[in-house]
Order: sequence, then structure tokens, then C-alpha cells
Amino acid sequence: MSEDIEIINQNTRIEKIKNFFSNNYKKLIGLIVLILIVLFSYFGYQEYKNIEKLKIAESYNQITLKEITIESTNDIEQLVKIIKKKDPIYSALSLYFIIENNLVKDQKVINNFFDLVIKSQEEKEIKNLIIYKKAMYNADIISENELLEMLNPILKSESVWKSHALLLMADFFEHNNNFLKSKDFLEEIINSKIVNNEIRIEAERRLKRNLSD
Repeated sequence: MSEDIEIINQNTRIEKIKNFFSNNYKKLIGLIVLILIVLFSYFGYQEYKNIEKLKIAESYNQITLKEITIESTNDIEQLVKIIKKKDPIYSALSLYFIIENNLVKDQKVINNFFDLVIKSQEEKEIKNLIIYKKAMYNADIISENELLEMLNPILKSESVWKSHALLLMADFFEHNNNFLKSKDFLEEIINSKIVNNEIRIEAERRLKRNLSD
């Protein structure tokens, strides 16, 4: 008797499954098609990004292997295009190449490029490094408040670049003959939990030098 009931229950379950597929056939087909479209779109997009990255890398390498001057307008335009692509690697490298070779002299334009490159970074410490480089580029021509505001994301963090930023501020105030503020930043370097050892030694050397003066 129990075996008959089990057979009936099994048949009932099979019938329910058949009815479910029968009643929802179109929906199931649509769902499968949608999943396939999403998968093909995702992998297609990844392939497109890989191809684009290879094109950017090739363009960057072709340009930077040549001797470029400020008159090389076409090459400079290509480097600017790479920056505007917001590639995490080659946009930053293109900006550094422009700065190192003094290919764009307008400070405002360079700072706009810095902002684009910073926004393109997802990795926190790389972003902090670029912020630090932007501060170094501007340190001689901006005010104390502007420099502090620029470095603020690093100074308020425990970034590996914090000690570099603190030393840059110490250099800024020393250059402007504000030795008390410079001393404050040097002491903060020494008291930091995360600090570059060479920078710590440099900070200690400067403090000892100031005490002996």
C-alpha cells in the first residue's frame, strides 16, 4: 500500500514539473536567452577593453621611443588622447612623460590632466602617489592652504605616501623660512606609525641640525 502511495506521489510530482515547464516555457526560454546575452556582452566587453588597452600601450610606446619636443604637436595630441582615455597605467605614464619633457607649459592644463588621471585610479595607494606628484608639481607656485588642501587625502590617511607628503610640507615651510611649522611636520614624521625609513632618518637629521644651529 505504501509503495502505491509513493508511486502516486512521484507521478504527481512529475506531473507538476511537466505542467510548470509547459506553463512557463516561454518565460524559461526568455530567461535562458537573457542570461546568454548578459554573458556574451560581459565577455565581449572584457575583450574590447583588452584590445583597447593594447592599442593604448602600442600608441604610448611608439610615441615615447621617439625624441619629442614642444614642436611635436601631433605626438603631444596623441599623449593627451591617452590621458583622456583614463587608462589606470598609460594615462598616468603619458602625463609624467609630458611633464618630464616639458611638452605642455600651461599649469592649469597640467592640473586638469592630473585630475583626470587621479579619477581614473581605483587602487588607493596609486591614487595617493599621483596626488603626491601633483602636489610636488605645484609646490613652488601655490599657497600653503592650497598645498595642504591638495595633500589632505594623504595627510588624513595612513597611506604609505603620508611620510612623503609630510616631508614635502616640511620642505615647503623651510623654503619659506617658517622653521617652526617645518619642525612640526618633521616631528610628525618621526611619530608616525607608518613611515618610510629613509624619510624618518632625514627628518631626524634635520631636527638635530636645527637644534645645533
